[in-house]
This record gives sequence, structure tokens and C-alpha cells, in this order.
Amino acid sequence: MFKYLALSTAIFAGAFALSNKANASEIANANEAKVLIAYYSYSGNTKKVAEAIHEKIGGDLFEIKDNTVYPEKYREMTQQAKEEIANGYRPKLTDKVQNISQYDVIFLGSPNWWSTITPQVSSFLESYDLSGKQIVPFITHGSGGVQNTVKTIIEQCKGCIVNDNPWVGYSSRTFGISGWLEDLGFKK
Repeated sequence: MFKYLALSTAIFAGAFALSNKANASEIANANEAKVLIAYYSYSGNTKKVAEAIHEKIGGDLFEIKDNTVYPEKYREMTQQAKEEIANGYRPKLTDKVQNISQYDVIFLGSPNWWSTITPQVSSFLESYDLSGKQIVPFITHGSGGVQNTVKTIIEQCKGCIVNDNPWVGYSSRTFGISGWLEDLGFKK
């Protein structure tokens, strides 16, 4: 019995090691890494967080944009977003990151919509080969927390290394970003 338990534990550990989730919270040579901060922001909250990260560590900012028009009324807007997510909608993005291969670390920002990332962020992930890139999620929310956002990034970002230490914050609050970045290995 012990042999079977040890064997299944070894298989599980090996499978986990092969996943695209980073097991370490710190990014090796963080201050020397070429950084992209890519984000989608519907209401401006995620943009404020992206700008706060940029202010602390530099790098290049990239706003993920598309031509989707959302209703002005909140309930109608959230219903449209819910339907888009349920249907796997992937909007065509209006701009591309030039030479994405130059980046070592990509901070990826999304609001939490219906427990996951926005369709625009999904389109971003599907638009590039991010194999071997370190992806560091940052998530804004109105009350949902992280939920399945990071799990979805792991599933959609084939071959990339998703850091297991995301920043998650309510609305546009940036409290704790400095300490989080230092924990990741970014020192100024």
C-alpha cells in the first residue's frame, strides 16, 4: 500500500511541476527583466493599478482595447459581459504589442467579470505566443476577489509561466502594491 501511495505522490508531484504555474513567488533577476504591463480596463480601475505598477518598476504600458460597445446601464452591461463569457466571445483587438518576444515578464491586468478574466484579456492571450514568458496577474474586482481569474489565465496561456502570487484589489485601490512588487523581487 505504501508503495502505491509513494508512486501516486511522485506522479502527482511530477505532473504539478510540469504545469505552467510558477511555484515560486519571486521572479529571478526581476530588476533586470524587460517588463510589459498589459491590461484591460472597462471603468478605469485596472488602468489605475497598471499605472501604479508602472510607476514603481517602469517597463512598458499596453492597454488592451477593442471596439466592443457596452450599454451605459450597469445591469445591461453586466448581462452582456456574462453572455460574452458564456459564449467564449473573443473580440478583435484594435492594437498589438510590437515585438512581444523582447519581454521577459508580463504583468497582466483584468477586472474579475463573472468569476473570470474579460474576453478582451482572453483575446490578448490568444493573440501571442507567450511560451516561456513569466505572467504576473493583477486582478481588480467589485466584490468577487480572485475567484477563477488566475486559473483561467493558466488554462489559456499555453507554455507560459503564471506566477502564483497575483495582486488582487478592490476597485482602483493600490494599497499593498509596493510590498507585493518587492515580494516578487522588484526593488528600487
